Amino acid sequence: MKIFYHCYGGAHTSIVCAAIHLNYLPKDNIPAAFAFKEIPFYDKMKNNDIGSTVFVGTDEYGCDIYIMGMRNGREVVIPAIKGYLNEHYITNNDILFVNALVELHPVTALGGMLSRRLGLVSIGQPLTIWGIRRYYKIFVELVGKVQQKERDIISSS
Repeated sequence: MKIFYHCYGGAHTSIVCAAIHLNYLPKDNIPAAFAFKEIPFYDKMKNNDIGSTVFVGTDEYGCDIYIMGMRNGREVVIPAIKGYLNEHYITNNDILFVNALVELHPVTALGGMLSRRLGLVSIGQPLTIWGIRRYYKIFVELVGKVQQKERDIISSS
């Protein structure tokens, strides 16, 4: 199975969800700010890489975890990727797209814009981390639902 966590820019919320899923970040407590900076790919997606999938790891069930930014193109990008994968004998049952652009603290979006769009990483990155830490429980809950769905799909195969 291939799981794609996606968000607007592919630099923050999708990365956090993938990191929780792959146990880079804990599920039982809010990590310190420095832990986010240690996550591979956190706040690194370049604007010209939007729409590209990035492989971030394989989980304990052997499922591949990807992240990507889609801006406002979900309605086009997801069917295109599914169509491509279907042509290569990967069925829709083996593909899961997860919208990681969940309820966000407004500071997270501001930080993302400053960091990724304007290149003010030293100002924007701490803001994204601050906002994500405030709503961290929401990301843990989302990943928990995805992992439950993953287990259900695997057990029914």
